[in-house]
Amino acid sequence: MPREQHGTKTAKMLYRPVGLVGSIAAGALSSFLVGQVWKRATAGDNADPPQALQSEYRLRQVLVAAAVQGAIFATVKALADRGGARAFQRWTGEWPGD
Repeated sequence: MPREQHGTKTAKMLYRPVGLVGSIAAGALSSFLVGQVWKRATAGDNADPPQALQSEYRLRQVLVAAAVQGAIFATVKALADRGGARAFQRWTGEWPGD
């Protein structure tokens, strides 16, 4: 697979709004996905995963929820960042990273 070319300072600056919109969309999508995964994993008991300061949950449940949230968020964010960079490259001919 060919390596990506390094972006210019101009490409990096022009990409910032695209990256920001992608990050916001990734955050919203990952929140939705975490809720859906948690609802299915807990047989619909609670759509929202437990937060660290909710005393009614055991530490194990809180840690599992945090791990699931982190994995989903990181995956969706990587997909959004990469997809945004590829779209930017198709539109401008320059890779916005590095």
